[in-house]
Amino acid sequence: MTSNQGTLYIVATPIGNLSDITAHAIDCLKSVAIIACEDTRTSGKLLNHFNIPTKTWAYHDHNAEVQTPKLIEVLQSGQSIALISDAGTPLISDPGFRLVRACHQAGIKVSPVVGASAAIAALSVAGLPSDKFYFYGFLPAKTAGRQSELAKIKDLTATLIFYEAPHRIVECIDDMIMVLGDNRQVTFCREITKTFETIYPSTLGELKQFVASDANQQKGEMVLVVAGASELQNHDNQHDELLKRLLQDLSVKKAAQLASDITGAKKNALYERALMLKDDND
Repeated sequence: MTSNQGTLYIVATPIGNLSDITAHAIDCLKSVAIIACEDTRTSGKLLNHFNIPTKTWAYHDHNAEVQTPKLIEVLQSGQSIALISDAGTPLISDPGFRLVRACHQAGIKVSPVVGASAAIAALSVAGLPSDKFYFYGFLPAKTAGRQSELAKIKDLTATLIFYEAPHRIVECIDDMIMVLGDNRQVTFCREITKTFETIYPSTLGELKQFVASDANQQKGEMVLVVAGASELQNHDNQHDELLKRLLQDLSVKKAAQLASDITGAKKNALYERALMLKDDND
């Protein structure tokens, strides 16, 4: 990297409550030459609130091809730039990766200024396993596309995180029920950190009734945190014949271990399944 080049800062901004902005973010936005933002009008409200006079450039999916080389020239001239989105951490279902990639290719420093992210905020309050999660973002807008994509990931054991638009939320839940089943656990997070914040843990079937019966729940920014497929559920019936045969001669523990060695499936899941099979036969 050349020392006389500027730095591209990826700056997270509040997803609702303006008090969530960090002092680091404010200092950065005031110090750079340009703020590249998804929508200058939306970002203008935030910048005005914190008396940040830095000039803004529109940077979004529709103009990224044109704007990226212009921003690279500014950075190469020694001036620094901050990239922000309408809310939250840039590049998380928002434009920006082209600019970051171009900076890496040009040897320009890229530095994160961390802060709010709707996906992580929702995961933190969902009450679902967070050791493994799969962030999908926005599903396709049409029913066929949504169901097709959901079918591809329905057997993932990681917790699933989706964003959804208000005008599609009812149809999205319907498609999730169709593919994942109405008993799949979900936490519906709406308007996180805002006045009418909703955190609603339920099943998909219960969520459908909750959202359909209250028009207010069909407004605002939404995150759906959906339980992954149960590892035990994934193994149901798949290895039952093998486990039943092994249980004729072995303990549950040894049967699970041998079945795991033979199939490559996880021993803990097979152990739980073997316990169920043994109890059914006793």
